[in-house]
Amino acid sequence: MGVSRLDVLYRRLLLTKLFIQGWGKPEDLKRIFEFRKIIGDRERCKDLVPKDYPVYIDKKEDQCDCQIHDGFFISPLEQIVPGILPPEAVKARFQLIVPKKWQRHRPVCIHLAGTGDHFFWRRRTLMARPMIKETGMASLLLENPYYILLLETLYLRSSLKNVSDLLVMGGALILESAVLLHWLEREGYWPLGMTGISMGGYMASLAVTNWPKPIPLIPCLSWSTASSVFTTGVLSKAVNWRELEKQYAINSVYEEEIVRLLEYGGVDSFKMGQDLVKNSPDSLDSLEHLLGLSGNEEARVNRYPRARSEAGQGMLITGGDRAEAGLETLLSSLNSSGKSFDTPRLPRNLHAINTQHAKSMGSPVGCQPSLQGESLSFMKGVMDECTHMANFSVPVDPSLIIVVQAKEDAYIPRTGVLSLQEIWPGCEVRYLDGGHISAYLFKQNQFRRAIYDAFDRFLQKYSNLQ
Repeated sequence: MGVSRLDVLYRRLLLTKLFIQGWGKPEDLKRIFEFRKIIGDRERCKDLVPKDYPVYIDKKEDQCDCQIHDGFFISPLEQIVPGILPPEAVKARFQLIVPKKWQRHRPVCIHLAGTGDHFFWRRRTLMARPMIKETGMASLLLENPYYILLLETLYLRSSLKNVSDLLVMGGALILESAVLLHWLEREGYWPLGMTGISMGGYMASLAVTNWPKPIPLIPCLSWSTASSVFTTGVLSKAVNWRELEKQYAINSVYEEEIVRLLEYGGVDSFKMGQDLVKNSPDSLDSLEHLLGLSGNEEARVNRYPRARSEAGQGMLITGGDRAEAGLETLLSSLNSSGKSFDTPRLPRNLHAINTQHAKSMGSPVGCQPSLQGESLSFMKGVMDECTHMANFSVPVDPSLIIVVQAKEDAYIPRTGVLSLQEIWPGCEVRYLDGGHISAYLFKQNQFRRAIYDAFDRFLQKYSNLQ
């Protein structure tokens, strides 16, 4: 199946660049990966978010067909990984849109935002209001942490400045979704479900892997990992590879320390790295071209001393002395079984992958792998570590999952990566004609239909849980 020409054209028309400042602070990446080891196992982190976590409503508005409640709470990520969130994103904001008259039960679907879905108006107009009209289902719209920064004009358009920003966003949304699910239960809403489009679908999927009960999940225009989005999808053209490669070349902490924290090593991780370098050797420019250097200048760069990380050895997820004692107690209680958080599922050796790259390029195995290959493999490893669904717990009941995908999606490549059916046996996948953009523009009704079907499936199986 080919890719949508509309997807390719639309991407070319956009000026937004991704990760313009690079990978992010090495110490932040280390803390994120250690946190992923906790959040990736539902049993280990089931008590991270208390059931009575405080949530506040600060505004109510009556409209002709619904009531809109604006609320906020402090993101639990700020307490668990202190200082990792920008100060402006510590307060999580949401809108709850409820019908004035319920038709059946009091169902609520949480909608997580896709790329570019700033604030609430788009989800409210395209999904929440029609859902009230069609079935009387309420919607809760959670703002993405870094999109809140748009209020401060720090983040232009949808561009995340660092790779680490996307990973922090995922960790925050997992915990914030748990806060809202607990709060909705306390308020008597039922049944509850989660959905999202594009990046919102990924984030909703991650959040559901962490929820300890059966719950409808409807990820739309997303798949099993975000790594392919940034390495082979059309969005890879928006990635600032020049800065990423420059930082990877200068700072040895990425290949000497951070690589050791990457656990995911599934067959799709190997396959994509090999195929991409073999089939697309010109996908990234050479190092000399990227840095704009002559031969003599390149030699000076190769002799440039690598910066060493100032992060202390053995640092986990604490941001300093102010939270160290509390977090040690928390992690100790979570690990009361005596099992280590560092137990790997599948060992991942980035250098082994680069050796395969060298073979596929016809280079001697003993030669230094290309900087492009190393940076690409590192990006693949970083994204797989924090977004690959195989790196997280399987949702309690995969039969309640309905995935909606576009057949010709150029943003979310499915070739060479594990399918969601392999990771979540029993889930349903529905395919729409066309690509990512056309599905978003013209198939919103299909997304809503999948939501209704998943909720009906839940009621058929778990009507006794109310």
